[in-house]
Amino acid sequence: MNAKTQPGANGTGKHEEVRPQGQRMDDGVQHDGAVSVHGQRGSSNERLKARIARNEREIRRLRNSVSFQLGVHLTRAVRHPWRLPFLPLTFPLHAFRLGLQRLGKRPVALTDGIESTGDVERNHCIVLFPTNGVGFGHFTRMYAVARALRKADPNLEIVFFTPMPTLHVLYSDQFPTYHLAGRYKHANMSATQWNGLVEDMLHLVFDQHRPKWFMFDGAFPYRGMLNAIASQKGMEKWWMRRGSMKANTSVPVDSFDFFDGFIVPGEASGDETEREHVVPPIRVMDPDEVWDRSYARSRLAVPDDAKVVYVQLGAGRINDIEGVLNRVLDALFAHENVHVVLGESMLGERLDVHHERLRVIRDYPNSLYIKGFDAAVQAGGYNSYQEMRTFGVPTLFIPNTDTGMDDQVKRCKQAEEEGWGLVAYPDETSFESATGTLLRLQNSPRSEDNGAASVPNLLGIHGP
Repeated sequence: MNAKTQPGANGTGKHEEVRPQGQRMDDGVQHDGAVSVHGQRGSSNERLKARIARNEREIRRLRNSVSFQLGVHLTRAVRHPWRLPFLPLTFPLHAFRLGLQRLGKRPVALTDGIESTGDVERNHCIVLFPTNGVGFGHFTRMYAVARALRKADPNLEIVFFTPMPTLHVLYSDQFPTYHLAGRYKHANMSATQWNGLVEDMLHLVFDQHRPKWFMFDGAFPYRGMLNAIASQKGMEKWWMRRGSMKANTSVPVDSFDFFDGFIVPGEASGDETEREHVVPPIRVMDPDEVWDRSYARSRLAVPDDAKVVYVQLGAGRINDIEGVLNRVLDALFAHENVHVVLGESMLGERLDVHHERLRVIRDYPNSLYIKGFDAAVQAGGYNSYQEMRTFGVPTLFIPNTDTGMDDQVKRCKQAEEEGWGLVAYPDETSFESATGTLLRLQNSPRSEDNGAASVPNLLGIHGP
């Protein structure tokens, strides 16, 4: 395989010129790639209706706020004096119930003040909403699904809405993308205010594209998103959620009632239900789409006869990994013929590391290079784990134990049981023994289906 015929980011050997449909904005200009949500479209009557709808949503949010409902409780006691003697008991009880509601322990009425769109003509379009987690997990699965959907039906309009900052990946593949920065990127923004932005922006996206399908990938569904999709009559709502969750995690108790179906990629236990569909592990790249060993190594500028180890320990900005990384690199460079390819997270800071046998890549997806690796040292995130397992790369896992919901330790222990992986922990003082064992393991690829290819059939999306 030569450089002229190598797969591009979409794995086809070239970037296909696919022009998304239905991207008409207020000024009537056709937009490709990443776009912003701004203004309303159509006639003055439509703009007026949109303004009224937004005001109604704001009134609903105010009426559902804790401060407003507590104020109403006090006002009722004043208007009905017989309630006043009971106020020392009823007020804290009411505040406690509202607190449980905000924590997701108590349901919120699905249609409480939410106006339905009614029967509207739906376009052949899907909106994908990957949230921004610790790393690239949610984004990568939705990106893999988008590629599978485009392959199944090139005429399908695929639209992204996401707080992830890596918009250039979607832009290069011609996916129209709407972006809202995460809550903590804004100064002094409350959860209620941010959810209001999510709800308003999603309403604009839905009004513009009128999608037939919507899919969310995230561990915790945002209230603003739930409110927005609750108003969309005739739109199928899907939630992609992993099965490997920590036992002490929870989501709002009413979240599941907003969705028509659930897709669980790999790792799930138990049987499928009427609304839950378990698919094989999802990955972006298939074995026939990645670069071959020789070409990958030429891109990395490492010798053909070297032992090449891929290292990626970062989980975005959540952890200070430099101490662990330095101990891992010292252990690997103790072996004379070992070269290290360090995958630097595009969500984190640049790492200050230097060595003559070290190469640093800040790319996506790094699985394009995977056939050039003899071994790997990784955290235990879902996507990296499944890639290493499928391609049979012996891996030393150093699981991130500080993730909020993902049980990386449980996942990595499976690799030990299957004989292709090892598990070490960040607080270990030395990784010499573990890396020595790692370098003696043999590559053993597995032939497994890609769960992303199952999604079009589940949604009933087929090409012409």
